[in-house]
This record gives sequence, C-alpha cells and structure tokens, in this order.
Amino acid sequence: MREIYLDNSATTRVYKEAADEAYSAMTEFYGNPSSLHNKGIEAERIMEDARKKIAAALGADGGELVFTSGGTEANNLAVIGGALAKKRRGNRVVISAYEHDSVMRAGKYLSENGFDVVWLSPNERGEITPEAVFEAVNEKTVLVSVMLVNNEVGAVNPVAQLSAAAKRKNPDTVFHCDAVQAFCKMPFRADKLGADLVTVTAHKIGGPKGVGALWIKKGARVLPLHFGGEQEKEIRPGTEALPLIAAFGKAAEISKNSLPEFQKKMEELRNLLLDGIKDEPGILLNSKEGALPGIVNISVPGIRSEIMLHFLESRGIYVSSGSACAQGAKSHVLKAMGYPPERIDNALRISFGRENTPKDVEELLSAIKDAMRELCR
Repeated sequence: MREIYLDNSATTRVYKEAADEAYSAMTEFYGNPSSLHNKGIEAERIMEDARKKIAAALGADGGELVFTSGGTEANNLAVIGGALAKKRRGNRVVISAYEHDSVMRAGKYLSENGFDVVWLSPNERGEITPEAVFEAVNEKTVLVSVMLVNNEVGAVNPVAQLSAAAKRKNPDTVFHCDAVQAFCKMPFRADKLGADLVTVTAHKIGGPKGVGALWIKKGARVLPLHFGGEQEKEIRPGTEALPLIAAFGKAAEISKNSLPEFQKKMEELRNLLLDGIKDEPGILLNSKEGALPGIVNISVPGIRSEIMLHFLESRGIYVSSGSACAQGAKSHVLKAMGYPPERIDNALRISFGRENTPKDVEELLSAIKDAMRELCR
C-alpha cells in the first residue's frame, strides 16, 4: 500500500542531507563545544555555522539565537521567562486564545502565579486584530504573545501590526511570536516583525525532533528556566545537542533556498483540495481565506474525527484532527473561533509537505468520499 503522509504540521521527514550532518557531528566532530581543545573548537565551529544558517533563514539580525530542546521549550522560555523578567513593571500578560498548548499552558502557569492573563479571541477570519491587542494592553502589560501562523487552521496573523499596536499603547511591552508553523513556509524576517522574541523549531522543516531556538532581539531580556553551565549565554544552560543543531542548520538552509518552489506547490495542492470538496454536500471549510496554503482544516458531517482518521489510515493516508500535542483532545482553536461542538468533533487537519503530489490529494479526496458513503449510512 502506498503511504500518503499529509500531517506535515505535526512533523516532517528529515532531509537526508540534514541526517548526514547529524551523523557527521556524532561520529567525526563529537567534541563538546565548550571544550577548549581542538575537538571542542571544531564542534563549536559547526554549531556556530548552524546558528548562522538558521539566523539567515529567519532574518534574525540584531539579536541572539538561543538553542533549546524544541518549540515547546522556546515558547515556555519566552512567555514565562519574558514575563518574569519584567514583573517589576507590571503583571498583565496578553495571549491569543488559540495558541499552541506550550504557550497556553505557560499562560495558565503565569495566571496561577500572580499574573493577570488576558486571552484574545480571533475574529471571523480566524485572526487576532490590532484593535483587540490595543484594547487589551494597559500600563501594567509586560508581555504579549501571538503566533504568526495558527497550527490547526493556518490563519496568518498581522504580527507587525499587532506589535505596533501593543507598543503604541505601552512601549515597554515585550512581544513574543511563535513562528514555528511559518518558519521556512512563508517569507518573513524576524527583525521586521516588530517582535522581541521569536520561536522556531527544526522538525517542521525537514530537521530532527529535539531542537529548536528562541530569537531574542537585542535589548530584550528573558529569565532562564534552567540552571547549570554557561552555555547559550546562561539563558539555556546545558551541553548543546550538536548533532541536532547541525542538522537544524542544514534543514534551514535547504528550506530557505527552496521556499519559492515550496509555496507554489502548497498553493497548487490546496487549490486542488478545495476544488475537490466544494461540490461535496456538507463538507465545511474551517480554514479561512488568507490562511497559509499548507494547512487546510475541514469538518466532514456525521463522521467523528477519530473514526475518519482510522478509515483514512486503512488506505495508507495520514492526517490529523488537530495539534499532535493535544493527543486527541477537543480543539481549543476551533472553539476559540466560535465553531459548534459537532463541527469541532468532525474536524480534520490536512497539512502538506515538500514530498506531496497532486496524486496524493486525489487519493485523499477519493477516500473521504468513500468514507462518507460507507460511514454515513
């Protein structure tokens, strides 16, 4: 049976070139980057070369790129560490209500520890508006966190405008942006977003799991959540995962260089999918106009998500019902967008990757239509 993987927002296949970089770092350049002898120096050189490649792909001039164990840790560091660093100036934190769980739970942690957390709902287009941010920010606001691309519906937020609105109301506010689903999937520059803190990770772009990064704009500050050595300027101490970092750098380089072709392919696949479902009675499109083309969220009437997932899997087709980190829990994203429970229960997230083809979409459409005939009797 042919495998059709359409869950690339959860994770991606690692580029062979990136895997080769990791293997080389494990077997040839295996020194500790903090060691002062030659093996350590060559390991540090590889790490710094990877840091430059990732920074170039991110457009991250004028700041510091700190390596973490992934997007979740980077988001925790940004939201909790960023808020704690400013707590003498105030206690309000503003977060969109459809962030990734790593931001949502960090916000809940702050709420339980003396911070006033305000949750912003998206509008009818699935976006957070500058007006909503401006209204929520006050003189006690220390941090705002809004993602660039939503991981379940692909909504693209106008982060530069949101940051401008926040800083117009309170110039001391730190703005954090989770750019995990946007990095190397749409053109943007971290230093033009107006954000002070930007999160990225490797495994969404053909790199390995277990490594991510937080870009910290020059002048911004976060308090560390881990303690140990002096690695990563003591912001994230601990021996760096050099093989993963080396692979991350190679994946970022490849993905950056192939971005125009990738965008064109995503648009073609998205349009083919939308054309295939528009005449199918009852199928609802949860992703709004303007969403990132690589993510399409739909609801199939009368078929719960988990039942549809297993049906598609029996055909060798892999999609998801939402964020992989939620592990099947009801989508807080679709709830925040105002969708009714039944529509949420029937939701599917289809996310395209560099290896997908029009034939993959055609077979997905055929399988969905078969499911509607067989499971909705």
